[in-house]
Amino acid sequence: MRVGRTASGLWRASTTGTSNGSVNSMHDSYTPAGGMACLLNMKLGEVSPGGVGVGLNGLLVLVILAVFIAGLMVGRTPEYLGKKIHATEIKLVALYILVMPAVVLVFIAISTFVSSVKHVSILNPGSHGFTELVYAFTSAGNNNGSAFAGLNGNTGYMNTMLAIAMLVGRFFLIIPTLAIAGSVVSKRKVPASAGTFPTDTPLFVALVIGVIFIVAALTFLPVLALGPIVEQLKV
Repeated sequence: MRVGRTASGLWRASTTGTSNGSVNSMHDSYTPAGGMACLLNMKLGEVSPGGVGVGLNGLLVLVILAVFIAGLMVGRTPEYLGKKIHATEIKLVALYILVMPAVVLVFIAISTFVSSVKHVSILNPGSHGFTELVYAFTSAGNNNGSAFAGLNGNTGYMNTMLAIAMLVGRFFLIIPTLAIAGSVVSKRKVPASAGTFPTDTPLFVALVIGVIFIVAALTFLPVLALGPIVEQLKV
């Protein structure tokens, strides 16, 4: 009420898009669709415009994936910035993309069966309480630090699981990122040819955006459907 809906919504989008963790309003008080917007920013990898400190890393990893898909389309070995992208880099990209969703989704699934979570942590039953649980692990696993509120995270189980999610979300993404950088920097630069897919065109920008949304949609749409989507449909 103090800062108003416009300023609150703008800050909400900013904090979940840049992973700075600050809030000027409680995300738990938003409509289900508004709360889902916060989740989407984090689940997309915080690439809008990018997480503080490491946002560029995530975007470049997704760019390499887009380059790989483009290479498959033209039938050539994918190249980016004059460096050929081989199986080693793509395996590391796959590891980077899969680690965070695996940790977040597995921990959410396990937590729904834990008695202390159901009776102590989740204060709002139904889909809204599930959304709070999803937000907690998504924020921890994506290094965001913001809170949805309404969830009691100060229990032995939640403190432990959220800490593990933070640990994995940081180091298990840093390691493949550094490995990709080391592998690419050691390669010789090759001149562009007629079969090189240009990466400085609007078409490539559209391809990267499509890859970002497709990866997030295929991974997180089911869990969003059980939380904010079904809650919004009930309103």
